[in-house]
Amino acid sequence: MENAADDRNSLAQQNANLNDKSGQEVAKRRFDKTDARYWHDVIFKPTYKRAAQTMSLEDWAVRIQWRGRRELFNLKTSNRAAAAAKAKDIYTTLVGAGWDTALEKFKPEMQRRGTSTIGEFLNELRGHWSGKCKTFEDYCRSFRTILSQMFQIKGGREKFDYVNGGRAVWIAKIDRIKLADVTPDKVNKWRIAFVKKADANPIKQRRARITCNSLMRQARSLFSPDLLVYVSLHKPDKSPFDGVAFYERESMRYHSVVNIEALIQDAIRELPQEQLKAFLLATMAGLRRNEIDKLQWTAFRWNDGVIRIQTTEFFTPKSSDGVGDVPIDKELLALFRGWHAKATSTFVIDADAEPRTETSYTHYRAQRHFAALTEWLRKKGVTATKPLHELRKEFGSQLCAKYGIYAASRMLRHSGIAITAEHYLDQKERVTIGMGNLLAMPKNVTSMPRIPAANRMRRTVK
Repeated sequence: MENAADDRNSLAQQNANLNDKSGQEVAKRRFDKTDARYWHDVIFKPTYKRAAQTMSLEDWAVRIQWRGRRELFNLKTSNRAAAAAKAKDIYTTLVGAGWDTALEKFKPEMQRRGTSTIGEFLNELRGHWSGKCKTFEDYCRSFRTILSQMFQIKGGREKFDYVNGGRAVWIAKIDRIKLADVTPDKVNKWRIAFVKKADANPIKQRRARITCNSLMRQARSLFSPDLLVYVSLHKPDKSPFDGVAFYERESMRYHSVVNIEALIQDAIRELPQEQLKAFLLATMAGLRRNEIDKLQWTAFRWNDGVIRIQTTEFFTPKSSDGVGDVPIDKELLALFRGWHAKATSTFVIDADAEPRTETSYTHYRAQRHFAALTEWLRKKGVTATKPLHELRKEFGSQLCAKYGIYAASRMLRHSGIAITAEHYLDQKERVTIGMGNLLAMPKNVTSMPRIPAANRMRRTVK
């Protein structure tokens, strides 16, 4: 009996739905398409996906088909009656004057799309960007780097001249490129040529693939569907990165070549005070360059033995996960307490330059000290592209070796254990097969003397 009742209720609901739909169809047939009331139930609000949620735009839109062609029109109003009236105007114009006139009047951005330039696209996109200014400009720089090589726009040394306008001239040349001329085929050819220029050297080839992937990843972010949904005047027909494959991800695990104990001892003997501060904060606290540069004395929690990384008026962490307390050795804390007693600045690193927060690039107050420290590190055999960041990697490597990957992840303030795992191996001890006792030592070979554990270089790879 209950099943029969459920079936009757379901059938009644289906009939009600059909009646509602039929009523709408009857209402549409009741009015001619030249009557705004016809379009009242035809217009709709487009939807899109963001963070797995369905979102709808504020403005109404309409799809109109005429003589085998169908187009979507943004009615550019959130008022339903006004939107219906505009939909009627589009239809009557279309019937009376044809597609070209209707598009020119009600969808001019489509008529101009083929002539939109890179500069026009980026300027419109910039108006809809709500994130960090630096992040957007980083994406633009990567995209322009690709375009300059793709279209062979050489700027020479002048493209680095921010003061006398040399860079502005170089950017203007790139910004005049037609957006429609940047196609996936051209991007893919650039990708292949970029790596081929690195010749047959495996190390150079690896670096080229990493750089190429990084440039494409940042440039492609400008064409994110979530961002393009707001673009109307200069919206591309498709992303120039559609279907373009990335190179296989290279292993980024850190391989230490540094005798960190000896390096710390040399630093204490040889480095001036401000450079030594930066060195110790990177090596023994794992701080990033910008964290060191903007670090203030108030970040030291003397009683707790930690350095607190948090948002200040001069500094924004790399991400929300970058916020946190970093425990440090009591000896290091005492050393900085002594420097703090004589400090004349609110910043830990004393520098001539003032902090800048309004720039579209990362500005360093202590750039002079960082440059000198970098030169010193290179002389000590730290040959990485970013020697100062190499010290942070060494910090993470030491933690991973002694306390495991979870402790390293917390101290490095990574967003998750997966990030740490990509760069460091959780290997506390050296493990061998354990069958060396089966090997007989040749008579002409003498065994190596045993190295004391205190002097042994303990290394973990990233």
